[in-house]
Amino acid sequence: MAREVDLEALSAALAAGGVVVDVREPGEYLAGHVPGARLMPLSALAGRIGELPAGRPVYVICASGNRSLTAADRMSGAGIDAYSVASGTSGWARTGRPLVTGPHATAA
Repeated sequence: MAREVDLEALSAALAAGGVVVDVREPGEYLAGHVPGARLMPLSALAGRIGELPAGRPVYVICASGNRSLTAADRMSGAGIDAYSVASGTSGWARTGRPLVTGPHATAA
């Protein structure tokens, strides 16, 4: 089972240059995402998992934490040091942290 981190851990990881992957669909991502998060929809993960960095933690986020758990499990099974972010982008926004809107970036 994937490991889970809270929003404070994600914030610290971002400040340290951590890799954040958003596994929501493009429309959700465009509407608002964590600054620096790269888009890699869960629906495309199997074909793109090789794009993830080896040897670095990857923080996986979705809307609420459900899809990110699934994605982090898959990533961990492929040897990626993956962490699911509890509360997701919704929790990030609820705590007053900034969101970025607009065009998406591709994964790590």
